[in-house]
Amino acid sequence: MGLLDFARDIGHKLFSNEDEAPTKITQHIEENNPGISDLQVSVEDGVATLSGSADSAAAREKAILMAGNTQGIASVVDNISAPEETSNVTYYVVEEGDSLWKIAEKTLGNGAKYEQIFEENKEVIQNPDLIFAGQKLRITQA
Repeated sequence: MGLLDFARDIGHKLFSNEDEAPTKITQHIEENNPGISDLQVSVEDGVATLSGSADSAAAREKAILMAGNTQGIASVVDNISAPEETSNVTYYVVEEGDSLWKIAEKTLGNGAKYEQIFEENKEVIQNPDLIFAGQKLRITQA
């Protein structure tokens, strides 16, 4: 996947200073994404570098989103090994006023498919009513 950019000044606040960022981001990912093993996180100047092994491409993508959607992280360098999968995944940046229903209408053509978006991103958003502008979500087209 390489490098993915995020909005540094928004997101979940997991750490107070960059020294504690690797530990806090590691804990956050390991608690919510069981598809990652041997995870190592480093953070320097707002750039998080992730390495380890993922059970699937989806687990790798979710780990990257979990780190990137953290306040204080501007980009993520992906060094996670994962099996290659051929899925039609796109990334959506939440806009002001969006809901999962609206995002499903825009990206999947049917607002009722919001549950699909929530299920795909449950490691990234634990509550479907609490998404924020600037947050990145993964969307799989059928």
